[in-house]
Amino acid sequence: MTVEVLRLGHRPARDQRLTSHVALTARAFGADRVHVSGGEDSGPIETVESIVERFGGEFTAEREPSPKKLVKDWNGDVVHLTMYGLPVQDVVEEDGLTHSEADDVLVAVGSRKVHGWIYDEASYNVAVTSQPHSEVAALAVFLHMYFDGSELDLEHPGGEIEVVPSGQGKKTREPE
Repeated sequence: MTVEVLRLGHRPARDQRLTSHVALTARAFGADRVHVSGGEDSGPIETVESIVERFGGEFTAEREPSPKKLVKDWNGDVVHLTMYGLPVQDVVEEDGLTHSEADDVLVAVGSRKVHGWIYDEASYNVAVTSQPHSEVAALAVFLHMYFDGSELDLEHPGGEIEVVPSGQGKKTREPE
């Protein structure tokens, strides 16, 4: 089972930091890959590569020139996170959309107003509240519910540094 994230409509002049946060949240919350569609910008992909090198794991980021084709050809569920969708708790609990029940999942998050085709092509249009909020927050909440909290215990082997949990201060170490 694979979980990938599609960032729709990245705008290089406005979204570099937010798209980087989408990618880093996807990685931290258990996804395997992020696809960035929209304007050409290597910044978010370079950020992810740097984080993976320093903190480990197998996560990848890539530019996606044809998001429509990716969605149409996806062999699994496509979950579009939008404030206009069905409540996330209903989709996860009632429809059984969880990591233990599903095959491959592609989670689509937009930046600007998304095109109507994604609403039609998605297996699920899912709302994390029906109020305006950040796509980063929606992605984190959805993945947390999708993985039933197990993503909080993920390990990311192969990095140069490891964070040591601490009640105060920042502590890191080289992995053993």
